[in-house]
Parts: sequence; C-alpha cells; structure tokens
Amino acid sequence: MIVVVFKYLTPKWVRGISIFPFIVLSFKEDKLNPILLNHEKIHIRQQLELLVIPFFIWYGLEFIVRYFQYKSWNKAYMNISFEREAYQNEKNLYYLMQRSFWNFIKYL
Repeated sequence: MIVVVFKYLTPKWVRGISIFPFIVLSFKEDKLNPILLNHEKIHIRQQLELLVIPFFIWYGLEFIVRYFQYKSWNKAYMNISFEREAYQNEKNLYYLMQRSFWNFIKYL
C-alpha cells in the first residue's frame, strides 16, 4: 500500500480513493487520519480479494443497481456492499486483522 497526496486525482467531493496499490488522498493532513486510512485499507483488501479489475466492475454494476433502486446518487453510493463494509468498520482499527475473506458479501 502506497499513500499519495494528490488532490487532482480525486473528485472534489472525495477525501480519499483506493486504486490498488495506491491510496490517493486529497489533503496532506489526512495522512494522519487513522479512520480514513483504515476505510481505504479495507477497500484495498476488497480489491485484492477480487483481483482488482473485477472489484471495479462489481463496484460499478452494484452502483448502477443501487441507483435504480434508490434513485439517489448518494444513497446508491452508501449502499454499495464495499462501502457499507468500509463505513461500518472504519473506526475499528483492528478490523482487518480479524476480517474474514470476502466479508463484503455480508453487506449485500
């Protein structure tokens, strides 16, 4: 995992984004934010489990399904299984040590 600060690689409404093996942050001070970093590390683990490219395909398809389901960009995003797992566990800094393989399935 390589943490990079480069605000021009992230949409303006996003503080961080994970694209294996990188975590790209918008703001330098977020390198010291353990909760944000843990959230992004959870996404890195999810990407590894799905061999990276299938993760992004699944993510995009699930977003489309959720968008039609909720008719809201924000609700669709917040209900993607990968995001649900990451948001629900981002404050538990030991989560990745105890997390089961493909645990995001529980959040579908």
